[in-house]
Amino acid sequence: MSVAPLLPDRHPTPDFFVCDIFDAAPKGDMASMEHPIFSLSTKPDTAVRTYEHRGVTVKIVPSAEGLATVHDRDILIYCISQIVRAANDGREVSRTVRFHASDLLKATNRMTTGRGYELLKAALERLAGTRISTNIATGGQEIFENFGLVERSRIVRETREGRMQEVEIVLSDWVFNAIQAREVLTLSRDYFRLRKPLERRLYELARKHCGAQREWRIGLNVLQKKCGSNSQPKKFRELMTSIINEDREHGHMPDYRIEWSENRDCVVFRSRGTVPVDVAEGIELPPLDPETYDDAREIAQGWDVHYIEQEWRSWAKETPKNPDSAFMGFVAKWVAKRGAA
Repeated sequence: MSVAPLLPDRHPTPDFFVCDIFDAAPKGDMASMEHPIFSLSTKPDTAVRTYEHRGVTVKIVPSAEGLATVHDRDILIYCISQIVRAANDGREVSRTVRFHASDLLKATNRMTTGRGYELLKAALERLAGTRISTNIATGGQEIFENFGLVERSRIVRETREGRMQEVEIVLSDWVFNAIQAREVLTLSRDYFRLRKPLERRLYELARKHCGAQREWRIGLNVLQKKCGSNSQPKKFRELMTSIINEDREHGHMPDYRIEWSENRDCVVFRSRGTVPVDVAEGIELPPLDPETYDDAREIAQGWDVHYIEQEWRSWAKETPKNPDSAFMGFVAKWVAKRGAA
């Protein structure tokens, strides 16, 4: 008997966050959506990680409990969502967030059993213990010091049965800067139903880079790097094939379909048209002609042309009359500025 690709909706209710803000949409910060801050492992990951890509460097050091995981990120999404909505309502906000533990568990589609509270407590420890050094800018500031995603967390009250009642979290300046600068994106509520950590990571990348565009292409090697996967390339390709086949059968990935490119050297994310218009980012540029990629490879030898395309789509402010020619002009300037890879 096959297992459904999505977790059951454990708390079917239109009120997403049952705190003092009932309809806050889930939001994630762009910086950690774009770069592999969180571990994909479901077991304790105690390896120090260093990520470098196009001028961005990130060093992630775990605590004795291991690195913060993709599922631990749910806590940050909950806090970010509450702060953004409160700020939109004109309320005063700060880095300190206080909430009922059961509200977070329901909001993120987690179990509200004793096991659910134990997992939440462990997640808080990993978030506070994981230390990061990076030059990623949030809110126009580059933070080079060593910091944690969560500066401090504490359980305000706990029942006799050991279940936490209230939780208080102090977010790092790095995360709070991103919130204040509105460097956040709205996520599908079905994000919390994705079973596999890699699926969640793929959705984050698609949400950040594809947005409301019709499609986004990325080379498999670059995708693995941005996912933060430590698998061998062959194994990563197998994992992607499994997800792509499952999505073709069930259509379970939120907002985007995932497919192989024609020659299977890159992955294509295609919008399902479900990203709300009021949170759509950037402008929609049409797909490029396949021959354009070949021409671009001749000019940008050694570079991943799909990465350059991604930069071009993020840079464009209006839809050009001839997108293929505009892209080739961008490629020429890119290579002239950076040289051969």
